[in-house]
Amino acid sequence: MNFFSLLESPLGELLLTAHDDSLTGIYFTSQTHAPQIRPDWIRRDDAPVFSKLRRQLHEYAAGEREVFDLPVELTGTKFQVRVWEQIGAIPFGETITYTELAGRIGEPRAVRAVAAAAGANPVCWALPCHRVVGKDGSLTGYAGGLTRKKALLDFEAARHAGREVSLAWDDPACVF
Repeated sequence: MNFFSLLESPLGELLLTAHDDSLTGIYFTSQTHAPQIRPDWIRRDDAPVFSKLRRQLHEYAAGEREVFDLPVELTGTKFQVRVWEQIGAIPFGETITYTELAGRIGEPRAVRAVAAAAGANPVCWALPCHRVVGKDGSLTGYAGGLTRKKALLDFEAARHAGREVSLAWDDPACVF
């Protein structure tokens, strides 16, 4: 069965999707590749995978989590899945370029295809495509918008540097 839930975050409303017990999507509702809620989807805010995701998002936002640990079902081409898996390996607080990402999947000439796959990442935040930047370090290509990408990168850079910042929903020191 396909389930969905909606969640307000400090960066905007998220659409969460799941198939049975596996997460299939975390989308900003306004982002480019966000799906439309289908009539056959069941709203189930209390689904265990959504509860686990909510807890982990709050931990991330409070600076208590750097890696998400969720059952994820990635649906895409073999190429897209390879790109998404490599995105998942980018450490918290670090960035790589689309060119580096293409090299990591063994396709150094496929930079544009890698960028397109990154832009179609169905589980933003958990597979941190915001950590992929342009060749010159510029912020490019984030389906959730460059303002959100910058906010996530600034948050992670500050945490990585040991500064106490938060994205927490209820924290008055929230950087947003």
